[in-house]
Amino acid sequence: MTGTAESGPAELRRARLAVAGVFCVHGAVTGSFATRIPWIQDHTGASPGQLGLALAFPALGASLAMPLAGAISHRFGARTALRGLLALWTLSLALPALAPDILLLCAALFVYGATSGMSDVAMNALGVEVENRLRKSIMSGLHGMWSVGALIGSAAGTLAAHLGSDARLHHLLAALVLTALGLACCGGVLDLRSAPDEEPPPRFALPPRSALLIGAVGFCAVFAEGAGLDWSAVYLRDVLDTSPGLAAGSTTAFALTMAVARLMGDRAVDRFGAVRTVRAGGLAATAGGALVVAAAHPVVALAGFGLMGLGVAVVVPLAFAAAGRSGPNPSQAIAGVATITYTSGLIAPSAIGGVAGLTSLTVSFGLVTLLSLGLVAGAAVLRARPRSAARAAPATAPERRG
Repeated sequence: MTGTAESGPAELRRARLAVAGVFCVHGAVTGSFATRIPWIQDHTGASPGQLGLALAFPALGASLAMPLAGAISHRFGARTALRGLLALWTLSLALPALAPDILLLCAALFVYGATSGMSDVAMNALGVEVENRLRKSIMSGLHGMWSVGALIGSAAGTLAAHLGSDARLHHLLAALVLTALGLACCGGVLDLRSAPDEEPPPRFALPPRSALLIGAVGFCAVFAEGAGLDWSAVYLRDVLDTSPGLAAGSTTAFALTMAVARLMGDRAVDRFGAVRTVRAGGLAATAGGALVVAAAHPVVALAGFGLMGLGVAVVVPLAFAAAGRSGPNPSQAIAGVATITYTSGLIAPSAIGGVAGLTSLTVSFGLVTLLSLGLVAGAAVLRARPRSAARAAPATAPERRG
């Protein structure tokens, strides 16, 4: 895809801020939803097993819909496509709380996940394009903004839950506010459009081989991330017999560590490169996992979870960036990597629980430690590759509008 003539330094700075705002809005939707899951469970009368099944539908919807994002961007242009897909995502926040039973909740969560996945691919593709034109790393910071948005959304949701507000009203108001903010941010992103002679991507395509290798690295990182976020509190409570307050604090600490690491990660990538940064992160995450497994005191386990969060924080942003440079169709490659990472996020919590049921949580985190070591072995696939001539054109050169 090509862009408009608005490609000078000032326009690129504006585009960077705009896409950062989009990431923040996207994360805020996720944070807003997660805090009201207990209300939604009570409203629908879902059992724990039924709720667990329903919560698989967002990942299912995302996995099926993400490959469509490239064709939508080609047809309407990147800015228009992102504007529409992000609005659908923010508005879909209101759907789950409106569901009166488990069947409609599954349907609502499928739509919620599908719109999340497509907007995720569209915003990451635009982020990669801005990064390529700026010729410096920004993807880690963009994902850091997503984490900031998730923290803001979860804080607002926690307050709403504490006040006993109806989640239908809360999510409707949040959806309207976030839609307005998202549309405002979309106005500043790059207006990429297909060139007249550019072949349209297939409407639905399997990810290229390059995306599978990059996605495997992302899979390891997201598995460790999901284990830390979903199971750290349980680990401290059940294995190390800590207080509920300290156990719950471990999850917040893990999320904050990841957010800070992502916001600062671009400096490390620019200085050391993606491969060395991921290898160092993999070593940190492996050391963190080993500390968790060996811990006899909560403080040691907390340090281990912190190292895990620090180590895996920048991997997924770098995986998306590498996918965007891996072939002639960035959206297709990014969709492939996103599908693999979403799948990892889906199976990680249940896999940890399954292994723990057969053995113990300590053995489960031994598996997480081994996967973290996979980041060290697979980091080379994230090596920066030369861009095509079209992508390497000077940032200030006028470009065609398709």
